[in-house]
Amino acid sequence: MKKSGRFDLVVTLLALSLSVMTSIAIAGPASESATSATILVYHRFGPVVADSMTVTTAVFASQLKYLHDNGYTVVPLHDVVNFAAGHGELPPRAVAISADDGHRTVFSDMAPLVERYRIPVTLFIYPSAISNASYAMTWEQLAELKATGLFSVESHTYWHPNFHIEKRRLSAEDYWKFVDSQLNKSRQVLERRLGGHVTMLSWPFGIYDDELIAAATKSGYVAAFSIERRKVSRGDNVMARPRFIVTDGDVGQRFQSLLPARTPITSR
Repeated sequence: MKKSGRFDLVVTLLALSLSVMTSIAIAGPASESATSATILVYHRFGPVVADSMTVTTAVFASQLKYLHDNGYTVVPLHDVVNFAAGHGELPPRAVAISADDGHRTVFSDMAPLVERYRIPVTLFIYPSAISNASYAMTWEQLAELKATGLFSVESHTYWHPNFHIEKRRLSAEDYWKFVDSQLNKSRQVLERRLGGHVTMLSWPFGIYDDELIAAATKSGYVAAFSIERRKVSRGDNVMARPRFIVTDGDVGQRFQSLLPARTPITSR
């Protein structure tokens, strides 16, 4: 009886241990929360690489497939803004996707893949090009994208200036009038043409400083984005959130390196 009792005790303890381990393994991933997130920024697409900003449509398709197949969640850009400001949580592999400039291939090449995967995308637009430049979308195309509910439209200033050049070229008074015009006219035109409220800004060429940030805040922008190549963390400057410019060479491990890693599960 004593041997049998010891055996029963060992079996019971083993069963309890396995039960606890199984519970941890199942519940662990669900309890994860993000410590960082990635914002990707695209510019244009096509069958071949036309320049350093072109991502071939096939590569973009493979990147979306990788995100889908490997447990990443594409979230609205506003969610990343709120997360970095300390409001709310994100899933552990959160990625936001944006596209700057309003190139016509956003409509012809990017949109069908976005609709296939049903993911949110933020477009940063400089209105002077729309229905005007040969490389740009039309207002009708932008409205069609926004109507899908997958695309939101925000500001990239009015005509994408290089603020460093303009500051050297203009007097101080004229420069700040120019800055105010670029920030305000863009938002006003986008809201009039497409409806809604424009509250986010992508800095042209990634150029910003404290004075430009103050001007953008005064103009009513609540968040802005740079092209600093790093992940977003809590406490980052709300008016200079980092983003990775995606190129056609960002495949395999290079693409994976841009993405947030799964948060390790720590024992308690």
